[in-house]
Amino acid sequence: MTGSDPADPVAATDDDAAELIAQLRALAGADPVEVRQVVAEVLAALDRAAGGALREHLPETIRVDAGLDASSPA
Repeated sequence: MTGSDPADPVAATDDDAAELIAQLRALAGADPVEVRQVVAEVLAALDRAAGGALREHLPETIRVDAGLDASSPA
């Protein structure tokens, strides 16, 4: 076999990550505040999908920006 396996989840994840980074960079040039909001929404959605486990791995400043700060009253 030659080339990458299209069913390879690592390659797909890398491609998705690269595409997301490119899109965020394009947005950042236009409106950094909007990008920050989009990133906060994405992180919050990922944290919800992970049952709240993602927030444990994020720096405090990012948790606060994304509204995931565990010390915040619910």
